[in-house]
Amino acid sequence: MQGKRIFSGSNATLVIFALILFATGNPASAQVETVLYSFGNTATDAAYPYAGLVSDTAGSLYGTTLYGGANNDGTVFELTKAGGHWMEKILHSFGSSGDGFLPQAGLTFDSVGNLYGTTYEGGAHAAGTVFELTPHSGGNWTEKVLHSFNPNGTDGANPLAGLTFDAAGSLYGTTYTGGTFASGTIFELTPEGGGWTEKVLHSFGNGTDGAAPHAALILDGAGNLYGTTLDGGVDGLGTVFETTPKKGKWAEKVLHSFNGKDGEYPTAALIFDPAGNLYGTTESTIFELMPKAGGWTEKVLRNSGSTASLIFNPAGGKLYGTTALGGPQDSGTLFELTRKAGGKWTYTILHGFVGGGADGAYPYSGLIFGAPAHLYGTTYMGGARDVGTVFEFTP
Repeated sequence: MQGKRIFSGSNATLVIFALILFATGNPASAQVETVLYSFGNTATDAAYPYAGLVSDTAGSLYGTTLYGGANNDGTVFELTKAGGHWMEKILHSFGSSGDGFLPQAGLTFDSVGNLYGTTYEGGAHAAGTVFELTPHSGGNWTEKVLHSFNPNGTDGANPLAGLTFDAAGSLYGTTYTGGTFASGTIFELTPEGGGWTEKVLHSFGNGTDGAAPHAALILDGAGNLYGTTLDGGVDGLGTVFETTPKKGKWAEKVLHSFNGKDGEYPTAALIFDPAGNLYGTTESTIFELMPKAGGWTEKVLRNSGSTASLIFNPAGGKLYGTTALGGPQDSGTLFELTRKAGGKWTYTILHGFVGGGADGAYPYSGLIFGAPAHLYGTTYMGGARDVGTVFEFTP
């Protein structure tokens, strides 16, 4: 069955998606998970959402699906609440001539309401694209390919991650393959003269450098970029890296190489807390990186992993995330980590997904907050037609 294929780059058998993510902890009570929408409602509906969501100022939710749509090559969708119900609309179906397809990453808004994202395949060179969706009156959206990646030995290829804007309006992202060493790249897209110019800032895979970046980048206040690589590093088990702009060029530095005991194969983006510490996940751990004396010190917060990014609630000192498997039906969990006195963290399962039609299953993506502090996310499968859901969790 197509939906059982967990798509992750050219190697669909990557161990990162074959793992069993064990999630143990104290079950929480008096909290409710609700399926807002089950995909596959029509023959051309969206199906199999792998990425998370973004929201606009009106509270509508936007995302991508790997499959479904008019060509079964993936979609961009919108969910809008009206009259107490959530209505879905397909904004774009991928797979037409010259278009990208198989969008694995989530979306990013610009300041005027346009959406940006990537596709793993398709485009002029069949190596993936960066695209823009522009809204028009009447609720229609127009899609435009901003860049087609070219596996020519210099450009990146096959992006699996979403995009990040800087204050000047440039876009930054990663590609899973391509570049000088065919191990992935960091790229920048700059708006110029009505179009966009792409520049490779770093090619992974040189020596003990990271390789195969799977996740989106984040920016700090000084304009430095931070991210993770699935492979590479001293032990070949993945890295956390920083890329710093210096006199028109960018210098990449590995901040941490995973060694198996402290984690391996990170696929999720990092997050900052207000103090400037970094948090992330690997196949087997949840970790924190703290800047100290010109370097970074890593601390394992939990010996159970995730394929999804975390979100931080600074008001309560809590981290939230999902696991793709684990829970009562081995269909994934939604969890909370709460900071306690002495730097310890308490792990609590807030919801165990059960699939089977009534609930979603296999949440590969991270969560977002919505007012009043509700959590929203997607599951890759489950729901009424077993092709994925959008859900809300109410604390």
